[in-house]
Amino acid sequence: MQSQQPLIGGNLEFLQPHKVDSERFSLSSGEQISIQKYFLTFNSWRGAPIPNTYNGKTVLDWNGEPVFAELAVLRLFQSHGWNGVWVDSYRRKFRVGLPDVVEPIELPQKQRELIDSIRAKTGRSGGCWDVLVWRENVTLFLELKRSKKDRIQSSQNGWLTAAIDLGLTASDFALVEWDMPDVATE
Repeated sequence: MQSQQPLIGGNLEFLQPHKVDSERFSLSSGEQISIQKYFLTFNSWRGAPIPNTYNGKTVLDWNGEPVFAELAVLRLFQSHGWNGVWVDSYRRKFRVGLPDVVEPIELPQKQRELIDSIRAKTGRSGGCWDVLVWRENVTLFLELKRSKKDRIQSSQNGWLTAAIDLGLTASDFALVEWDMPDVATE
């Protein structure tokens, strides 16, 4: 795959110098588009166990806070002036913290209308990408995949197709492939 320049006019420069690539998607129309892909590394959580791992999600360390990968990416964007949420499709909630620790939130009207319009276009409630962030007039959907463990689902491709049909562009989406450094055995 060919590397591209950082997304949306370089506004994601804080993701640099992490490796950047792209991934090709085939839309239902047959159109092929490239979505920017970033590679991030996180440390595993070594503190006290958290009460709810959401059926065994990996717990990561974000500056001393236990988080799931979706929240780590959200925190990264928040630390650079973005607003956003983890779109918890499993429970149909919008989150800014761990379940059972921080209550779900309501989306601002503009973001809620965007998600509702894409859901209506897909005809299903699932498929929304993991993290939704926004700043000024820029909105970005991010899909997270753990390296060598996850892959894009057909519902996520359907979400992308519906969003593109509604006027969003490839630059409104990004993939984040994440992993943790190998843990040395003692």
